[in-house]
Amino acid sequence: MYHVSFITDENPSSSNDIFWANEGMNEMRKVQLSGAEDHGKYIGIDSFYSNLGFFPDDPSVEGYILSTKQQKYNPQQSYHEYRRLDDLQFDMVSPTLQFDAQYPTMVPLYDPAKDKPHSTTLLASLEILNNYGKGFKRLRKGGNTQHPVDDVAVATNEGIWRKLSTEDIMRIAGTRFIQSSSSSESKFLPFLETHPFGFSFSGVSDEEKEDVELAESLLASAEKIGNQQFERASKLLSHCESLSFKTGSPAKRIVHWFAEALRHRIDRETGRVSSKDLQKDESFDPEEAAKGLNPTILAFYEELPFCQISVLTAVQAIIEDVDDAKKIHVIDLEIRKGGQWTILMQTLASRNEYCPIELLKITAVESGTTTHIVEDTGKRLKDYAQGLNIPFSYNIVMVSDLLHLREDLFEIDPEETIVVYSQFALRTKIQQSDQLETIMRVIRTLSPNLMVVAEIEANHNSTSFVNRFIEALFFFSAFFDCLEACMKEDEKNRRILESLYFGHGIRNIVAAEGAERKTRNVKIDVWRAFFSRFGMVEKELSTLCLYQAKLVAKRFPCGSFCTFDKNGDCLLVGWKGTPINSLSVWKFL
Repeated sequence: MYHVSFITDENPSSSNDIFWANEGMNEMRKVQLSGAEDHGKYIGIDSFYSNLGFFPDDPSVEGYILSTKQQKYNPQQSYHEYRRLDDLQFDMVSPTLQFDAQYPTMVPLYDPAKDKPHSTTLLASLEILNNYGKGFKRLRKGGNTQHPVDDVAVATNEGIWRKLSTEDIMRIAGTRFIQSSSSSESKFLPFLETHPFGFSFSGVSDEEKEDVELAESLLASAEKIGNQQFERASKLLSHCESLSFKTGSPAKRIVHWFAEALRHRIDRETGRVSSKDLQKDESFDPEEAAKGLNPTILAFYEELPFCQISVLTAVQAIIEDVDDAKKIHVIDLEIRKGGQWTILMQTLASRNEYCPIELLKITAVESGTTTHIVEDTGKRLKDYAQGLNIPFSYNIVMVSDLLHLREDLFEIDPEETIVVYSQFALRTKIQQSDQLETIMRVIRTLSPNLMVVAEIEANHNSTSFVNRFIEALFFFSAFFDCLEACMKEDEKNRRILESLYFGHGIRNIVAAEGAERKTRNVKIDVWRAFFSRFGMVEKELSTLCLYQAKLVAKRFPCGSFCTFDKNGDCLLVGWKGTPINSLSVWKFL
């Protein structure tokens, strides 16, 4: 018999005090979670969820839902060795919601006719700095620098200096670039006046000073490229390339990959290489590679907090919505290994005494080249459900092109409660707006009770090169800072992630244009406007969902640097204040 208790954290991190206080977390009652028999003898799922078991009854671990022990992925361990997932049961919270019967006419999220590069000066794009300056601004009060909330290098009252984060280095480089620009405009002054360093390097280490100066050269190079001054840009890039490396500080690694991407852009625009030549170099598809959950991707899921926070919080929202449903139909738009559904199964098994499940049906939508993965996932989910004595059905809706997706391909029972789950699936269809709209029209026709969407919270879809460059620079700076903190003991997988996956994304965002630019992300405000066209309204995440997110973050040694913000009813999960992922829940009118 296993069970776990959790209570509110009496001392939440200072960076999140306001967020959690507003959600009334100090009044959160103690919740007792109890499981049934140990199901260790049954086959589990070979994904990163396999180590998300629960504690035996031990008061020393009170306050945590998930294990604090990080299990390292062993490449020698077979993908077919299944580990135990113990039982869990969540309290159910069902907030009320009012719906608006009106919604606007559908228009494309992406219009190829309008996806043409336009000119924007780097200085104008650096207005983005105002969005990333809040970390500094909140440190100041009455003209005196206060204690920092995160890993920000500012002078405290005790005269102690803390290490700069990678994003801080980029902020400082940007403000120094603005200052040195002959076209500097007064609209930037309010931000610069709140900058704790001003324009000096007082208190900054020699390495950090080098990193800031290197980042300034990178910004200057991007400006020259934006102005078609390729010879001058090339000289600045040579300087960046000589001082940045795939190893070293996160800032130097960031500069290395962005300098490489800018070099690709120069070669493309000057005709030194053709688009076909560059496409040959881009034969690796990170989206397809990630579906197989290779050792590097498993390490990414296990050692970084963002995906697990999004997944566990999303499953919690689904659990609350289907609390009293006897027949449940989950439609997963990109199931991969499907480990998240073992958590749902555990909960359904634990409620057998008061609301036994008659059927859990999972439908996976597949249009790629990973059919074998989806089929294998179904077999293992079936084995897991059998071990828990849950009536289970698994279907695959296989289409060669998502334009062929139709509602009659789904086996729908009028008595079942339908839930749609999309984890980073829609972003890959932004460029194929016709496919994206087909998906949404079919989903709407199916009349699901709920749709849960996890996406990357970044704007990498601008037609302006310099806008994309600046947005990507800050986003990946935060991510590299996270990789440095969370994967200190896993240098091999960190390097693979940065070079093969993130390096590919940076190169595609910065160097490619038009149809060749596959890496596209948009923020929740864009998704919100898009979803409204299909009669979707946002549903508020429950207090327990928000608390779930915080508890998952606490499982990670680096979790204290995770930040949580609300945008409308959407949860933004970030790193030291920079949004990384969004999680939103939707109802259909």
